Amino acid sequence: MRYTIRHVTRFTYDHPITESVMEARMQPRNDGTQRCLRFGLSTTPASRVMVYQDHDGNIVHHFNIPGRHSRLAITAEALVDCEPPPAVPERCERESWASLDAVAHSGEFWEYLAPSTFAQPTPLLREFARAINLTRDEDPLTALRAAAAEVYTRLEYAPLSTRVDSPIDDALASKRGVCQDFAHIFISLARQIGVPCRYVSGYLFHRQDVHDRSPDGATHAWAEAYLPECGWVGIDPTNNILAGDRHVRVAIGRDYADVPPTRGVYKGSTVVSSELAVSVRVGPVRQEAGGEAMPLLPWTSREAGTPAVEMEQQQQ
Repeated sequence: MRYTIRHVTRFTYDHPITESVMEARMQPRNDGTQRCLRFGLSTTPASRVMVYQDHDGNIVHHFNIPGRHSRLAITAEALVDCEPPPAVPERCERESWASLDAVAHSGEFWEYLAPSTFAQPTPLLREFARAINLTRDEDPLTALRAAAAEVYTRLEYAPLSTRVDSPIDDALASKRGVCQDFAHIFISLARQIGVPCRYVSGYLFHRQDVHDRSPDGATHAWAEAYLPECGWVGIDPTNNILAGDRHVRVAIGRDYADVPPTRGVYKGSTVVSSELAVSVRVGPVRQEAGGEAMPLLPWTSREAGTPAVEMEQQQQ
C-alpha cells in the first residue's frame, strides 16, 4: 500500500520568544518492507533545516530560528510504500527461550532488555505481570501475544488521560492510557521475561472496515519484539494486532524518550501558557498504470491541544 502523510505541529506562545532550537523525527524509515519515496519538512518562520541519521537509523531533522516569534509551525509531508511484513507463525518452538537467553548473554540487544526511562520494572508492573500470569510456560510468541491481549483487555484507551512524561504506573493505577502507555507497559513485560523489545513511533492508517481503538488523525506507537526464528515482530497492544502494512514506521528506540516527534528548547518567559496543536493526516494513494501521478483519496484529520512545557509532542 502507498500512503501520503501530512503531519503539522504548531506551537503558540502568549509572549514572543527570542529563539527556538529543535529536532524532529518525522521522516518514515527506509527498511524492511517499507520505503520512503519522498519527504519534505518545512518550518514557519522559515529556517534552514539540517539532517542526520542517529545510531538507530532514524532520520533526524534539526533547525534553529533565532528571531522573535510567537508561533512556530512544522510541516512534514511524506510518500511511503508499505508492503505486508513476512508472515508470523502462530507459535515458536519451546526451545526459543534458550536462543533468547543466548542472545541476552551475548549482549547484542542489551539496550532492549535493560530498563529504560519509561519502561521500568515497577511494583505495579510486577503486580500486573502476576495478575496476567506472565511466565515462560508457553513459547515466546504465545507469551507475547497473550501479554498484548491482556494489556488491551485490562486497560481502557482514553485520549489525553496521560502526558508524554507520564510513567507507566499512572496508566497501571488508573487502568487508562494512550498508545504510548500501552507500548511502554508491553515493552516492560517483554523485557521482564527476557525478550528484547523496542519502541516504535509512527502512524496507523485507519480503514473503515477495521475498528481500531486508537484514533485517526494522530501519531501512533507500538512495539517490536525480537524472536530468533522471526527477527523483529511488530506488536500493537493498543489494538491487539500484529503490525502490518497499515503501520508506517518512523523511528525506533528504547522508549518514547529516544524518539519524540519533536524535541527542543526556546528562550523566553512564556512557559506555562504555551500550547501545542497537532494535526496528522494519513491517506492511501493508487498508482495509475504508466506513470507516477497518484490521485489522493480523501483524508480525515483531528487536532488536539495540550500544554507543551518542553516542546515535546503528545502521542495519542
